[in-house]
Amino acid sequence: MEDERIVALFWQRDEAAIRETAEKYGPRLRQIGRNILEDHQAVEECENDTYLRAWNSIPPHSPGAYLFAFLARIMRHGALNACKARRRRAVRLTELTAELEQCLPSPSDTHAQVEGKELGEAVSAFLRTLPPERRVMFLRRYWYLDSISAIAGHFGAGESKVKSALFRTRKGLRDYLEKEGYHL
Repeated sequence: MEDERIVALFWQRDEAAIRETAEKYGPRLRQIGRNILEDHQAVEECENDTYLRAWNSIPPHSPGAYLFAFLARIMRHGALNACKARRRRAVRLTELTAELEQCLPSPSDTHAQVEGKELGEAVSAFLRTLPPERRVMFLRRYWYLDSISAIAGHFGAGESKVKSALFRTRKGLRDYLEKEGYHL
C-alpha cells in the first residue's frame, strides 16, 4: 500500500493503518532497533511503541510521502532511549560518538546549543553535496548505526573502502562546518 494511503488511514483513525505500516515497514524498523539494541524483546517493544507514537502523532502531524523517515526517527529515538535505560551497547555508541566528535562542535558549547537547529541544517546541506553512495554510507553509519561490514555488504565493497569513505566524509564535514563558522 502506498504511504499516502496509509497516512490517510491514520487520519481516519482506522486501525488498519497500524497493520499496513507493520507489514510494509516492520522489518526495516526492527533492523534499526537491532542495530542499537541486542535484546529481541526490547526491539519488539520499541517497534510497538513506534506504532503507538505514530498513532498518537498522526494527526495532527502528517509525514506525507516520508512515512518511513517519520517512523524511523521515532524507532531510532525509542531504541536509543531504551539503550540508555538499559546501558546496553554503550561501548558502540561511545565509539560512534567519538568518531563524530572530531567533526562536530562540542555540545557543551553554548553557541552550539543555541544554534542546534542551524547546525542540523548545515549538516544536511553538507550531506546534499555528497555523491549518493557516500551520503548513504554516512547516514547508514551515523543515523541507522549500521556496522562497517553491513555497509560494505550493502554496497558490495570492501570494509577498507567504507572506512576510507567515512573518514573522508567526516573530514569534509569538519572542513565544511569550519567554513560555515562553527568552531570545533
